[in-house]
Amino acid sequence: MAKFIKHNCYVGIVGAGSIGVAWAVVFATRGYPVRLYEVATDRILHAKDEFLSKISELKKFGLIENDIDAIAPLLSIDTDLESITDKAIHIQECIPEIKEDKKKLFALLSELTPPDVPIASSTSFLPASTFASDVSHRERCLVIHPGNPPYLLRIAEIVPAPFTSMSVVEKSKQLMIDVQMHPIVLSHETTGFVFNRLQGALLNEAYSLVDDGIVSIEDIDLIVRDALGLRWSVLGPFETVDLNTRGGIKQHAARMGPTYEKIGAERGTNTSWGVELVDKVAAARRAKLPLEKWEERVSWRDRAMMTLIIARRKFLGQD
Repeated sequence: MAKFIKHNCYVGIVGAGSIGVAWAVVFATRGYPVRLYEVATDRILHAKDEFLSKISELKKFGLIENDIDAIAPLLSIDTDLESITDKAIHIQECIPEIKEDKKKLFALLSELTPPDVPIASSTSFLPASTFASDVSHRERCLVIHPGNPPYLLRIAEIVPAPFTSMSVVEKSKQLMIDVQMHPIVLSHETTGFVFNRLQGALLNEAYSLVDDGIVSIEDIDLIVRDALGLRWSVLGPFETVDLNTRGGIKQHAARMGPTYEKIGAERGTNTSWGVELVDKVAAARRAKLPLEKWEERVSWRDRAMMTLIIARRKFLGQD
């Protein structure tokens, strides 16, 4: 048997929709046997084929190291919930975003799963405290929200409820690291977590600009795809503006902050960046990138985007 395979353990996944199958890819490609629970006949029929298609594509692009013939048998599909929980080291729930259904499922999972095993929801926006407060051993319940698809967007938001044990948070963090996901541990619950609060801010403004008749839907997508998104594929928003303005992010805040505050006011929100907040962000950026290395990093950014542009042209047949 292949050396990378984890023996005498497995991950249980509840729900064989797109996220459930995607999580199965994440765990299986790192050697974890996966038991995927599903009762819907159409999903039972198609989940295995989707799994095989995805790992084949990842192998084709050189994004997984291990042999497909070794990975494929690691996924099994079960219709008995108890069979995926009995000896699992981790449970990942992936059912639709219906709070009452999650409440019922977590109550059942908490009874079937050994008390030291984390039970995580993949929910995009429902805090665990809204559906797991009354279950037994609730201290092992939390949210692990992935980017979609997680086998390409390698981040996972770990969102503990007020009652979640820090040992469970740490255990979940280490599991994510082991499957090559970057864990983002939130200090506490917040509506939409971080991923969707950031995405939602952009979507809210995009919808508003279209509603105001200022720009077309197609041009919104164009601006994000060919400009903002191109930079964001190699830089985060703070580093982006840090490199956009000579003198760094503090200079950017001084020049652009009032304009962003005015934009926020037009939408009825307060987006003022206080001096202490700007200083905090600027200090973090300077610790990461001293100003004397600013030019070097700008050149690196440009080379990175040139590489991406060439790769995209080739992929789209435009070279």
